[in-house]
Order: sequence, then C-alpha cells, then structure tokens
Amino acid sequence: MSGPRIKDIPASERPRERLAASGADSLGNSELIAILLRTGLQGKSALVIGQELLAKFRTLDRLSKASVKELCEVKGIGRDKAVTLQAAFTLARRMAAEIRAESPMMDNPERIADLLREDARGYDVEHFLVLLLNTRRRLIRVEPISQGTLDSIHVHAREVFKHAISANASAIVLVHNHPSGDPTPSDADIKVTRDLIRAGQLLKIEVLDHIILGRKTTERARDYTSLRELGYFYS
Repeated sequence: MSGPRIKDIPASERPRERLAASGADSLGNSELIAILLRTGLQGKSALVIGQELLAKFRTLDRLSKASVKELCEVKGIGRDKAVTLQAAFTLARRMAAEIRAESPMMDNPERIADLLREDARGYDVEHFLVLLLNTRRRLIRVEPISQGTLDSIHVHAREVFKHAISANASAIVLVHNHPSGDPTPSDADIKVTRDLIRAGQLLKIEVLDHIILGRKTTERARDYTSLRELGYFYS
C-alpha cells in the first residue's frame, strides 16, 4: 500500500502544519522524517516511507548511522532523500556536541532536559545517564551508566560514583528516560534516587536532582519531571 499522501490529509493534521502550530515535540518520529522527505517516490507516501525506515532500522540511533546505500534499500528513498536524512542527523549530533563542549551551566531541570532531549528521542528502552558537574555546576561530561528493558533498568551506586570520582566531580545529576513518554516517577525510580543520595552523602558528592525524560502531550506541558521539584530529595 502506498498510504495516504500528505496533500490528501486535512490541513490541520499535516505534519508541517502541526509542527508550526504545536511544536516539533507534538509529532512522532515518522512524521518528522516525512517532513524531511517532503514527498514520497514510486507512489509511496512520505509518511509510509518514514514508518518503513523506522521499522527497518528499529531506532533513530541506527537510522542516523545508516549509509546512503543502506537508506536507499528502502523503496521510495533515492540518493537525494538519503543525503537529506544524513545531513539532518549529522547536524543534530554536531549541535549536541557543541552544547557539551561549551561546558554549560546545569543548574535547573529545564537546562538538563534541553541538553539530553534529542538523544533521548532515539531511545526505545530506558537509558540511565549521569551528568558529572564541577564545583560551579558546569558540565564535565555525560556518562552513560546502564540500559534496560522497556520499563526497567538496573543501577548500581558503584558504577555511578566511580565515574564521578575519576572525573573529580563535586556533584551529579541523575537522568533517565521513560519510553512510554510518561515521566511520572515509579516506586523504583524513587528508591534508586534515595539510595544514590545516601551514597553521595558518604562520598561528599552531592546528588542535585533526578530528571526523568518523557514526551509532551496536550495534558502534559513538560516532557520531563524533576524528582527534586516533586519533593523526593531530603533537605
């Protein structure tokens, strides 16, 4: 099936119009890809091609690393469209690298979410990361700790703090994503947070916050949750 053409979709539901009205976070990955592709080839809808790309490569990370030849194996993707996709993913990686290279101040949840949002979009399972910060709360580096199943990860204090000690970090921020899109903390999230806070107190390395990344919805204005803001940190 070629699928519905974008021009046949009601104007208010077309990816470009929805992005302009509600922002990029309101669109799914296949819709964002369709915007880059603009139109399909060989009678196929750009939306369908976007879905098939995601089905073939499974994650945005794998899609971003695909060669032009591999992209062109998907029916409806020609050289020009493959090059466009590669250019978009390369710019996203370079932007993320620039942000990290500038040693940004990580002193509030919004800045932390801004730093990691693009990376988190490509995760189809939970990833647990730690931001290592210096005494001025500027980023030293982002350290991946573990990956899990669709709804659970295993985090050990020794893995978290060995990186903080080796980097001479004075503070850390815990970050992980919820693939479901709902950033509400689970009981396990709260327990891990409190365990790591206690471990940090013994090591004199402050755990500043635990940010959970999700997705915005019409009912949820933010795509992240701060456990400190929710009151789960001890004073």
